[in-house]
Amino acid sequence: MISVVQLGRIDYAAGLRVQQELVELRKADRIADVLLLLEHTPVITLGRNAKAANVLVSAEQLALRGVEVFECDRGGDVTFHGPGQLVGYPIFDLRGYATPDGKRRTLGAIDYVRRLEEVLLRTCADFSISTKRVPGLTGVWTNDVGPDLRPGQDGSETRPHVVEGKVAAIGVHISRFVTSHGFALNVNTDLSYFDLIVPCGITSKPVTSMEKELGREIALAAVAASVSRNFGSVCTSEMLWVETLDALLGNSIGVPMKVPEDLRGVRGEEDLFLA
Repeated sequence: MISVVQLGRIDYAAGLRVQQELVELRKADRIADVLLLLEHTPVITLGRNAKAANVLVSAEQLALRGVEVFECDRGGDVTFHGPGQLVGYPIFDLRGYATPDGKRRTLGAIDYVRRLEEVLLRTCADFSISTKRVPGLTGVWTNDVGPDLRPGQDGSETRPHVVEGKVAAIGVHISRFVTSHGFALNVNTDLSYFDLIVPCGITSKPVTSMEKELGREIALAAVAASVSRNFGSVCTSEMLWVETLDALLGNSIGVPMKVPEDLRGVRGEEDLFLA
């Protein structure tokens, strides 16, 4: 069973505090697996491997746009979170999930990330958005076919080209088998914020959103419901919506899944910001 809690819009520091508390409770087996769904106020986060040059504007310019800058202990480079982006933080004990071939009783980090990708691929498909994985990269990517001004092989005609737009980023942290951090799915995100950074250090591919791909705004609650449903399918788990964190911590089991009204190994740690 996976409990789902929707937190609404909170700042990044608050999100970290909630995750830290739940991770300790999950390690102590005082709660079951939890999926947090939320939005963040505008923030640029710098992982432990972040390159300062990938923040393209000054601190003063960021402040004028109301963007916080937050250093965190995840691995990886620079990314952005903000309104209109559905952020998911799974607090899962991977000892409860076998590998796809059944040979290992504990899910490894890469297999876990692939499951997160699968959830997001299915969610985009629910909204008729064609997405895929890109070899060598992590996340979920769209296909956008457009004209190519370069000549074909015979030098006489143009060919279509494919621009792969990144619609979702994934970054996880694993400590004694328990996960934190997670994914960010651009739903109705203001993509101009990504002009302030080199997202995840990738210069060759653009960032996109579900809204941009469909040409219309999408209800975030509908996307949250789709994400929850697809977690249940991919993880073969029952999904239970819990109304509040207090209800979760008070040992309330939850309620049957519905659309919300609002919308490094053993004894070690493993950081993967696979953006």
